This record gives sequence, C-alpha cells and structure tokens, in this order.
Amino acid sequence: MKLLINGEAHDLNVTTIEDVIAHFNLQSGLVATEVDGTIIDRSKWSETNLNDGMKIELVQFVGGG
Repeated sequence: MKLLINGEAHDLNVTTIEDVIAHFNLQSGLVATEVDGTIIDRSKWSETNLNDGMKIELVQFVGGG
C-alpha cells in the first residue's frame, strides 16, 4: 500500500494505523497520529483501515532534561 507518512512516500504491507506504528517500531504510548487531517485516538488504531494514498502524520514524544 502506498502511503504518505510525515511527508515521505512509503510502500508498506499494512492495513491499519496500528500496523504502521508496529512497522516503525514506535512506542504506542508516546505517539500521536493523524490520518488525512483527522487525529486518530489510540483506542481506534486497530479499527482505522488505511487505503492507498492516505496522508499520515506520526509524532513521537521524546523526554529530555
């Protein structure tokens, strides 16, 4: 499936947002997601099916000090 993730084209074998998070080995508790301009709640990741051409933004929070 061809997706635009954080402004870069990717061809991934995924079907849901949850799959995308797993593909990039991100810690789900530290990630916010947006699909085609809509913020997707973490509880809906496994239910949010993706289609070719969707635009996804992933933001991972990082602590520092």
